[in-house]
Amino acid sequence: MAATPWLLLLCLAAAAGGVLQALAQPDSKGYITIDCGLEGKTGRVDNDTKLAYAPDNGEFTDGAGTSHNISAQYMSPSMHESWYNVRSFAGAGGRNCYTLRSLVPGLKYLVRASFMYGNYDGLNRPPVFDLHLGVNYFYTVSISRPDEAKFVEVIAVVPDDFVQVCLINTGAGTPFISGLTLRPLKNTMYPQATKAHGLVLLSRLNYGSAGGIVRYPDDPYDRLWFPSVNPVLWTEISTTRKVQNVDSDVFEAPSAVLQTAIRPRNGSQIQFSWEPQPQPNDPSPACFAIMHFTELEILPSNAVREFYVSLNGELWHKDAVTPVYLYSGPSYNTVASRKSQYDITINATASSTLPPIINALEVYSTIPTTNLGTDFADVSAIMEIKAKYKVRANWMGDPCGPGTVMVWETLTCSYAIASPPRITRLDLSSRGLNGDISSSFANLKAIEYLNLSNNNLVGPVPDSLSELTSLTILDLSDNKLSGSIPYELIIRVRDGSLNLRYENNQDLCTEGSSCHLVKRKSELAMYIAISAVVIVVIAVVAVIFCFIRRKKQGSMKNSVKPHNEMTTSYASENDIYGDNSLRLENRRFTYKELKIITNNFQQVLGQGGFGYVYNGFLDNGTQVAVKLRSHSSSQGVKEFLAEAQILTRIHHKNLVTMIGYCKDGEYMALVYEYMSEGTLREHIEGSQYHGECLPWKQRLRIALESAQGLEYLHKGCNPPLIHRDVKATNILLNTRMEAKIADFGLSKAFNSDCDHVSTDTVVGTPGYVDPEYHATMQLTVKSDVYSFGVVLLELVTGKPAILREAVPIGIIKWARQRMSRGNIESVVDARMGGIYNVNSVWKVVEIGLKCSAYASTQRPTMNNIVVQLQECIELEEGRFTEDADDDFYTNGSTDNQNLSYNAHVSDHSTSIREKKTTYHNVKRVAATATGPFAR
Repeated sequence: MAATPWLLLLCLAAAAGGVLQALAQPDSKGYITIDCGLEGKTGRVDNDTKLAYAPDNGEFTDGAGTSHNISAQYMSPSMHESWYNVRSFAGAGGRNCYTLRSLVPGLKYLVRASFMYGNYDGLNRPPVFDLHLGVNYFYTVSISRPDEAKFVEVIAVVPDDFVQVCLINTGAGTPFISGLTLRPLKNTMYPQATKAHGLVLLSRLNYGSAGGIVRYPDDPYDRLWFPSVNPVLWTEISTTRKVQNVDSDVFEAPSAVLQTAIRPRNGSQIQFSWEPQPQPNDPSPACFAIMHFTELEILPSNAVREFYVSLNGELWHKDAVTPVYLYSGPSYNTVASRKSQYDITINATASSTLPPIINALEVYSTIPTTNLGTDFADVSAIMEIKAKYKVRANWMGDPCGPGTVMVWETLTCSYAIASPPRITRLDLSSRGLNGDISSSFANLKAIEYLNLSNNNLVGPVPDSLSELTSLTILDLSDNKLSGSIPYELIIRVRDGSLNLRYENNQDLCTEGSSCHLVKRKSELAMYIAISAVVIVVIAVVAVIFCFIRRKKQGSMKNSVKPHNEMTTSYASENDIYGDNSLRLENRRFTYKELKIITNNFQQVLGQGGFGYVYNGFLDNGTQVAVKLRSHSSSQGVKEFLAEAQILTRIHHKNLVTMIGYCKDGEYMALVYEYMSEGTLREHIEGSQYHGECLPWKQRLRIALESAQGLEYLHKGCNPPLIHRDVKATNILLNTRMEAKIADFGLSKAFNSDCDHVSTDTVVGTPGYVDPEYHATMQLTVKSDVYSFGVVLLELVTGKPAILREAVPIGIIKWARQRMSRGNIESVVDARMGGIYNVNSVWKVVEIGLKCSAYASTQRPTMNNIVVQLQECIELEEGRFTEDADDDFYTNGSTDNQNLSYNAHVSDHSTSIREKKTTYHNVKRVAATATGPFAR
């Protein structure tokens, strides 16, 4: 096929007057359209397509590149304005990338880049450079003359919620770009594009059309269909009637394209050919061709149009093609063909009375898309480091590739077959780093060498660096660090597994070194002596207090408080775990009775660490759940007795009630009230609803009731209780869909006068465990708050605590990444269909993220959470009060990323009604402040 003339390519509709704010995420159709090199913060709307063209103000490229206008001699009134300017990457490193965000992971997208050199740099030397989609090569851009306009297009499955289009300097001129667009496709379209292979467009022709390019809105996917006519060889035919796509059409060519066709002017044959563009290491890439056939004429009863398609002299398909009147009929190969040249011939069959026709043609070559990007956790960590310290190195695209040639400056990576690359060395010496040492360094789990020397880093050396087991060299010298070096690092230095440098940090204390204290030795000794005395006094007082308290509790053992007092008392742990200690007020069952109740343990309701839970019925017909301890259970007698003792003493409508117990020799069981609707996790997944979605209002009510149950444990019990295993599977629902907290086998009592309980081991469920508790072994009520924050995010998103993606990611990090862009729609469970008050959803996400702050002091109390969830329900029901509990907002920010959508609560006098308006404003600001399109 001959190259399409550049004037034909430039006949896109001229841009018109409207402007709009840039937005670095898709518009309402999922489109991203960037006018590369257009400066400023406003774009324009095209008069014909009504598509928004976003300016290129550096948000997509992390500030890399410069804007230029093409030479005036190559401009013309017929040109689309987007050709007037380019973005050039002279001196900006070997790789520069546009990052397109807020995509749908796993969806198929069409990505199109456009190029017109126009002698913008005055050198009159058109360049040659490569394009990569993420870490995969897909095209070599070769500009032959200044007035040549080129479109490059690829269809590919995007595995993440972002995609990067990278321009690679190959030493043959400065890379530049004129425009970049992204369009979502249905995953059923273009089945030849898979996770392993993308499709690079060679040609897309609209036969028989003498008009301009067909694109959006005639093509809802904004494909560009270029007209193709040859009056010498072909006769054009057309219709004004609409052409329908058949259900089996996986390409959905638009009616405007299928309304025109060609037939041979003389004879009964149509011929055309093309040659695929050679690729690196693949001189003859595999190709797919898609031919579109539609009958446009009402044929007489004795007329027949039937033809065969041949490729290089061999039948394309064994069956002849008979176009259907005004219905699409694509013909294509499902297995890629690999040839140096493709010659297509369309011949009428012997029985055909009419010549063959063709309406449109698409030709694609295939590219592999199997290169693995850097480990997801490493990418997240290094991007956070880049943002925190505003690293000015050429950190663009994937940190480790593709290959060792394009590794980020100052990084070294390791590579393994079938595994993502890992970052093993990072040298940020003399980079002007300011602030403290980021906790993100501790997330580079494969790091072996870390050099942060000769910067302006302040504050302590984080304990988390001790968790980097692969780290062998750590250079912190020549900074302004203070405090003490973590003991774990000193131990590793002693055993020879770590080479640690820390000289020239004036205020950094190490074992055996002078800490440059101002106090004299005598003063220091005096303070030590005073401290020792104070410690002894405190210890004596504590012993006396505990003695008095235990004596008081002993006198109260036989007293029972009314349930409405919301308080309870139970024996100490030493009492609970004695052999004869299970003095319970509830009914005691024998193992034989349990067999009768459960019909010999016939129906299993569920299973946990304790054992199986069986369905049962008491003598009076009351349905119950029998939790029978398995002999192989990971939870032993201690946990059984703890749960039994706790359940006999606590009473709250949002805690599961224990009806009785069994301690019959080796058999142990607990008998609960029956919760007919199962676990909250089952409802979030939809299994209990047979695919139906749990509505938002119901989710809010469940969240509030669960919070009330936890609030009772923390504040209403005496002594207070920490549940230690709050999760969606431990929240049960009854027939009225009322939520109740269950499973108290891991619960821990603590002294309300102390702020924590020290434990020997960390228990809980992965994805829900408080990271501060995990690091310090110090358990607090805020550990339950952290877990409850995860549950709140599950309720909002419909996703599990750990998302089982290509690289598993915790729901907290997943939600923060999306909320940092102000995009609530990308977080909310899509199955709810938008049936919710957006203000209440924003507020619940905020609560969830505040609950999941790393530092427990920054998390709200369960009392705060209950108040805020009550306000969320009021927002959902349209009721507003003027008495908001603003204490919740004074507990600190969970993350700087959340400031953009937490800023609206800075005025603590704001009423709920005023907050509702501000939520809308914040959402609008967040949606327009981060990138190229306004919705």
